[in-house]
Amino acid sequence: MRLPYELALGWRYTRAGRATRRNGFISFISGVSMLGIALGVAALIIVLSVMNGFQKEVRDRMLGVVSHIEIYGPGGGVLPDVGLTLAESRKNPQVIGAAPFVAAQALLARGEDMRGTIVRGIDPARESEVTELAATLQNTSLKRLVPGQFGIVLGAELARNLGVRDGDPVTLIAPSGQVTPAGVVPRLKQMTVVGTFDSGHYEYDNGLVLLHMDDAQRIFRLEGPTGIRLKLKDLHQAREVASELSRTLTGSFLIKDWTRQNRTWFAAVQLEKRMMFIILTLIVAVAAFNLVSTLVMTVTDKRADIAILRTLGASPASIMGIFVVQGAMVGVIGTLAGLLLGLGIAVNIDVIVPALEGALNASFLPKDIYLISRMPSEPQSADIMPIALISLALAFVATIYPSWRASRVNPAEALRYE
Repeated sequence: MRLPYELALGWRYTRAGRATRRNGFISFISGVSMLGIALGVAALIIVLSVMNGFQKEVRDRMLGVVSHIEIYGPGGGVLPDVGLTLAESRKNPQVIGAAPFVAAQALLARGEDMRGTIVRGIDPARESEVTELAATLQNTSLKRLVPGQFGIVLGAELARNLGVRDGDPVTLIAPSGQVTPAGVVPRLKQMTVVGTFDSGHYEYDNGLVLLHMDDAQRIFRLEGPTGIRLKLKDLHQAREVASELSRTLTGSFLIKDWTRQNRTWFAAVQLEKRMMFIILTLIVAVAAFNLVSTLVMTVTDKRADIAILRTLGASPASIMGIFVVQGAMVGVIGTLAGLLLGLGIAVNIDVIVPALEGALNASFLPKDIYLISRMPSEPQSADIMPIALISLALAFVATIYPSWRASRVNPAEALRYE
């Protein structure tokens, strides 16, 4: 089956330049245009995949420590009826786990070192229902949290900074003190380190401590839990479930879902991803519009051929189609090459980045700054498809003017000096 002559000539002009007419190699200038498009598409895929992976990695590690929904008492105080609130929360079909907790802030001291911490009093028997971290510690550190013994579990970074290990004593300083004739004296309680945890999230590893809920209530002089933590079947339904609970629970509560607790961070990541998409699309646009100069040079070089085709009966639309095909071929090949290159790097970035770090003796992601210490990547079709379509559309648009110019060539003028 013979191809239409527009397609055949367009492909021939794509792969054959003046110096390589016989050999059939891709012409240099078409190759540069293809390379530019390929690199732009690959850069877009790699950057967006890394940003997707970074967001997912931080979210998963964060949700390994925090719950999907947290319910607090009015004014941040003690819940009035914990049993009733637990029962009503479990009636929601999305809720698969619930556990009470005590939330507070305190100072943790070891000798002259002192650190601010987030204190979470938990029920070790129920905590595994709501967080992955508790599930991994269920049979180790959490078993040692016995009420009345004032044991404490520290984040690995916090323990390292204080220089403590299992069995070492630390002092917990509650912010609300005791009123004495000499003034307000902070309440101090000596705790025993019974374990550490490593969530992979620097913020929590460096600032969170766990202790038994009964011990927390005694230290902070509370009559009960300050909140309830819930785990859902689908974490993406957290906002809808929180809205439902605000209508169905008996009483007045402050309900926070995981998206609201870290709203600023997630909004910043989404904005950064959007801006990077726009900026890197400009790279693809510049590469695509290199096709304009490529096709203009081709039209100038092929004026005699165009004139001969016109005298043989080719219409202006057919001439225009030849050069549209040439530009489209460059765009398609460049886009496909960029997709293969970008996906190849994005999928294997967990191997490539450590190799570069080892070769350069550098760390690209210090975990005290970027929360995680390895380069994640998650290519998504929702990003890849628009990238490919935009690249092809830009390449097609870039062919319009040179192709129209080719269709306007006057055969008599073109053949006058041939």
